[in-house]
Amino acid sequence: MRSKKQKSSKVVMKVKETPYAVVEEIMEKKLEDITTVLSASSGRKSKLYEEVMSMVEKGLFKIALRRSNYVKSTAAVFLGISRNTFTDKMVKLGINCEKNR
Repeated sequence: MRSKKQKSSKVVMKVKETPYAVVEEIMEKKLEDITTVLSASSGRKSKLYEEVMSMVEKGLFKIALRRSNYVKSTAAVFLGISRNTFTDKMVKLGINCEKNR
């Protein structure tokens, strides 16, 4: 018969996941679905990485604008980038700074 010490060493404690780890897991599951849809390209060279990163960046910019009531400098601070970088990327991503979009 095993001692209590030996029994307790077999117990696996579940480590609490950090919010970062939880978000990472959610994103990976969503990205799996997204890549399945996007990778069904009709024989053309894959631009999967570029397409997904553009979508993620565009989504983050739209969220930042909504949360900042469409104030670019505040949205830039929210994302941790400069206002000039924010504005340049907005143009590149084709995002307007209008509330109705």
